Amino acid sequence: MYKEVAQKLFSFVKGSPTPFHVVQNISDTLEGEGFERLKEGSAWNIRPGGKYYVTRNGSSILAFKTGTQLENYSFHIAASHSDSPTFKLKENAQIDIKGKYTVLNTEGYGGMLCSTWFDRPLSLAGRVIVKEGNRLVSRLLNIDRDLLMIPSLAIHMNREVNEKQSLNKQKDMLPVCSGRTMDADALKNMVAEELGAEAKQIYGTDLYLYNREEPSIWGAEDEFISCPKLDDLECAYASLQGFLQGGNSETVSVYACFDNEEVGSGTKQGAASTFLCEVLTRVNAAMGKSPEELSRALASSFMLSCDNAHAVHPNYPEKTDVCNCVYMNEGIVIKSHAGQKYTSDAMSIALFKTICEKAGVPVQFFANRSDMNGGSTLGNIAMSQVSVNTVDIGLAQLAMHSSFETAGIKDAAYLVQASEAFFNSHICETDAGVYEVKNG
Repeated sequence: MYKEVAQKLFSFVKGSPTPFHVVQNISDTLEGEGFERLKEGSAWNIRPGGKYYVTRNGSSILAFKTGTQLENYSFHIAASHSDSPTFKLKENAQIDIKGKYTVLNTEGYGGMLCSTWFDRPLSLAGRVIVKEGNRLVSRLLNIDRDLLMIPSLAIHMNREVNEKQSLNKQKDMLPVCSGRTMDADALKNMVAEELGAEAKQIYGTDLYLYNREEPSIWGAEDEFISCPKLDDLECAYASLQGFLQGGNSETVSVYACFDNEEVGSGTKQGAASTFLCEVLTRVNAAMGKSPEELSRALASSFMLSCDNAHAVHPNYPEKTDVCNCVYMNEGIVIKSHAGQKYTSDAMSIALFKTICEKAGVPVQFFANRSDMNGGSTLGNIAMSQVSVNTVDIGLAQLAMHSSFETAGIKDAAYLVQASEAFFNSHICETDAGVYEVKNG
């Protein structure tokens, strides 16, 4: 079972080199499952027992399934993110080097481990805005071949590289594209040819580097998986599968995958935007419910904020908390933080533990060392717009923000099971501060 889930995850990742491709990939899956696409700018007709999805910016997506007994309903939400640290192509990208090379002008997106981008086959993918008559049309681009590489400087020219190295993104991280000076419009012509368009039709681009290395299952007992973008496509894929397989009659099940988590989520399509709040409000209204009923629904709703966690590194065990540290293949990670970088609290942890116990899924607990700052995630950010009980969870991994990350082969399957059990459940507050988890 674990290898089968891993291979399906690999296929999802390979088809998702940018957030735009992630959302297209998810949209195709949803439509194959009978979901109806809604547009933010159109009226919504929502039916009990219906299945729907809506996108924003082509890089964030919300899908939902409505129950059939919604007198006292709530929302069950699983949220992840579609973006990963990488390098974005600048508008004027071609740089000539002594008439013998063309390198591309890029800038960093998110907090990547720069050294992991050296000496690997890379290419370009993203979206291109093409003018077709009076219309501006967004088209997906993936140059599906080994196009670029960022070569390391030989140790003979940098004898201290193994003792100390400081990488400058404007100098050290520019990918080589050609062994000659390319014509001024060569890159635009290449993009146009890939799209079957003319260069003059290209009016805008959002293009990113991506690592083309093949995913791998490895280890003495095939216990590890490695591929690009495990943070956070592993959670995005696994929670999607649980969402598709689960559901109950007394809730509205919601799957969310937001863009721009790696740069703070403060965009129109990020977790800090109005996207989730507006969708939940519109769903409530389209079902003929009042604002009062929406407030009651949110009060009993629950969200899984799904974003990967740091496993203990075998060479640096001292970097993690002595007690609240986690390992690959040992279950879903529940994350907590006194300063609320993670939203988990006693009640949300207890509710999620209960769900996992029913599903037969192991859990483990993560907290940062008290003398080290960790990263934040999308749960606490989303709560600035929609306040619901939330637990921050993830899957343990190594080399987070590397261009090629490592996780345990069992853990994606664990999250599929747990998220399915979550969507199958109905959580209700039976008294002040008293909750019950029932099968839906």
